[in-house]
Amino acid sequence: MTEILMPKATAVWLIDNTSLSFKQIADFCGLHPLEVKGIADGDVAAGVRGADPISNGQLTRDEIGRAENDGNYALTAVEHEHADKLSHNKKKAPRYTPLSRRQDRPDAIAWMVRNHPEIPDSQIAKLIGTTKTTINAVRDRTHWNTQNIKPVDPVALGLCAQSELDAIVQKAAEKKRREDAAKGIKPEDEGDTLKPATETGGAMRDPEPVRKAPETVEELFGESPKKD
Repeated sequence: MTEILMPKATAVWLIDNTSLSFKQIADFCGLHPLEVKGIADGDVAAGVRGADPISNGQLTRDEIGRAENDGNYALTAVEHEHADKLSHNKKKAPRYTPLSRRQDRPDAIAWMVRNHPEIPDSQIAKLIGTTKTTINAVRDRTHWNTQNIKPVDPVALGLCAQSELDAIVQKAAEKKRREDAAKGIKPEDEGDTLKPATETGGAMRDPEPVRKAPETVEELFGESPKKD
């Protein structure tokens, strides 16, 4: 459904200039019927100037006429040509980070760089709402506040959701597996486990016998103390 511009102002105009029911106006403007009734009674949107949906290109006079003749008729907004392409090509707005949390972003970057080096900087920037310049500064330890930066999970800082973090981690891991497969690199079957000493070159040594603590002076010094 086409989004209506200035829904309350449009509702004001339809109330003043048509005989449409409150429900028809509410459905078209995306409002509640009681809210439309409140607008008609002057309790809601007081002082709002009506916006003509015909001049705005959102409705036609014929469409309004059909709705006025049939109380069950649902108004349909005019869909402009190429509107779907415009909405499809519209870029997603960058993630907004509250001022109170922006100081935490270097900590989140440090955590990402340390724990997930496989994730590209562009994905990190999009995830926590930062820039590649800041990421490089944290990584190269040239950030102005480097001494105070401590790696902290961005989810714990409230900079992103756990599902968002899991998604980019999985995406990066799958990309790395494809690249490794293309290079003929096989994933190791064994993880980073401790190997036995026979494989690391070290020989097992017998434990040293436990020595009994000396009980007498002779045992301690190996001779009897001299008498004056």
